[in-house]
Amino acid sequence: MKLLDFVVRDSIIIDLKATSKEEAIREMVSALHAAGQLADGEVESVVRAILNREELGSTGIGMGVAVPHTRHPTLQRLIGTVALSQGGVDFAALDGDPVDIFFLLVSPHNQPGDHLRALENISRHLKDERFVSFLRQAKSSQDVVEVLEEADGAAV
Repeated sequence: MKLLDFVVRDSIIIDLKATSKEEAIREMVSALHAAGQLADGEVESVVRAILNREELGSTGIGMGVAVPHTRHPTLQRLIGTVALSQGGVDFAALDGDPVDIFFLLVSPHNQPGDHLRALENISRHLKDERFVSFLRQAKSSQDVVEVLEEADGAAV
């Protein structure tokens, strides 16, 4: 599974405005909605599902990175987005540092394998310092797409 199999290009956020965990999640879910991936009535329940998942433990994995995720009954396929924050967001990360790179993931309930494969793929790439560095240098959504394309190509 490649990153661009589920990252919705039109939902990528280069300059996340949020300053809190909930605002960040809302902004990313709203970007998926604006890209036509979530219906009007799904936005709030997806936000709630992700916040409920965060109550189990922060998905801020450290080193400025978070991977908020959930499964949701209304989805037909795995979707995700990438968001970059210039100022960083207090996301209750494991190391206590602000988060500036987000991968948000939402998948259907009936596809747990795809959900786990996507999370594994994201975490594998986020361990690559070059990948993370290039994401932090991205100035446009096209720059982000190019970083993801390169990572997808290297993973083949």
